[in-house]
Amino acid sequence: MNRRDLLAMAGALGFAPGFAARSALAAGDPIAARDAYLYALPLIEMATTRARLLKAPGAAVNKLTHTRGLSDHTARWVTTPNNDTLYSPAFLDLTKGPVTLVIPPMGKRYYSAAVMDMFTNNNVVLGTRTIGGEGGTFTLVGPGHASTGPNPVRIATPHAWLLIRVLTDGGEDLAAAHQAQDGFKLSGPAGGPVAAYAARDAKPEDYFATARALLASDPAPATDLRILRRSAAFLGAGPYDAAAAADGVQQAKMITIFAKGRQVFTGGWAYPRPTLGDYGQDYIYRAIVALQGLGALPVAEAMYLKAAGDDGAGVFTGDGPYRLTLPAQLPLDGFWSLSMYEATADGQFFFTDNPLKRYTIGDRTAGLKRNADGGLDIWIGRADPGGDKTANWLPAPKSGPFALYLRAYLPRPELVDGRYRLPPVVKV
Repeated sequence: MNRRDLLAMAGALGFAPGFAARSALAAGDPIAARDAYLYALPLIEMATTRARLLKAPGAAVNKLTHTRGLSDHTARWVTTPNNDTLYSPAFLDLTKGPVTLVIPPMGKRYYSAAVMDMFTNNNVVLGTRTIGGEGGTFTLVGPGHASTGPNPVRIATPHAWLLIRVLTDGGEDLAAAHQAQDGFKLSGPAGGPVAAYAARDAKPEDYFATARALLASDPAPATDLRILRRSAAFLGAGPYDAAAAADGVQQAKMITIFAKGRQVFTGGWAYPRPTLGDYGQDYIYRAIVALQGLGALPVAEAMYLKAAGDDGAGVFTGDGPYRLTLPAQLPLDGFWSLSMYEATADGQFFFTDNPLKRYTIGDRTAGLKRNADGGLDIWIGRADPGGDKTANWLPAPKSGPFALYLRAYLPRPELVDGRYRLPPVVKV
């Protein structure tokens, strides 16, 4: 979605372009509350995910935990998970000093270690693309601390999310992938206790109280002062107006719904914006990604493409069959996968249970039947298409809406800049 599309979307709802059409707003203005809600949403989602992950057995701040299997329909810890890599997450507390991350030699196996600040910006991605397969030792340094260790990496907020992805095909490769995961080491001062925070569906007064607490814990960059000053009644110390807050929150929720339906689909797919994963002042886009794809990598690392669906807005409702025909080789230096997700009422996406226990089809999927030219027909639908098509079937949910995302890791320039366009998903 480009800037013109975003402004058209904003204008259709009376939304002030750039969150700053007026230099000043009266205390308690609903527009300020709306802006504040969207601005704080990534912080809220990060805090919610942190609380969820820290409930896992053995989990702690500044400690890696390893998922030992690929995500399936039972995985609900983060929206739109992938089925290509094993995850090793850790929430970081850098207030007491730096944390050291040791990355083992990974050889040719794809991996990435992304460190996101609490505003969901990828401050660094250490992995196959950036440092290669030899590994190394890195010092993750928060604000106000000296970088005395090897290979210092500055993190913008005192707290952060480290999310490691290690590629595996599953099955017989899992043991080797587990060994690779175990080579990652995280050490440093013990993290402090984590406070309880309200979630995005909390009452407005609780939501904004949490937003203020999170901003006190992880201050915003100086480049966000304009919106913070305008919304001080909700994110700062200004006079609070409950009626304006309720009105503004409702408008903000309308914007998230409207924005999802106003994605720009070109040739049957919505392509990520260049700011994905490092948003700057693109607050609307940042909020939408936090809701739909928290933890997204920047486009240089991975492209996330969403199929237009039956309604042209990214959702399929029919039974199928649908077909996606892909060439023998996509323009990328990594790998690709097409993921099937059931759509939830609150706008999130998770894998769906199915008789094949197949959640994705990709270039590494075993047993696929290719066309004479090496290309691939992927059959998508609620029912088994039968015959030779079964080998290439990506099952949809038994009922309800669903969405299709294609991930392309290490995309080449022609995919990133739009010179190459994916073929559409077609109803057969």
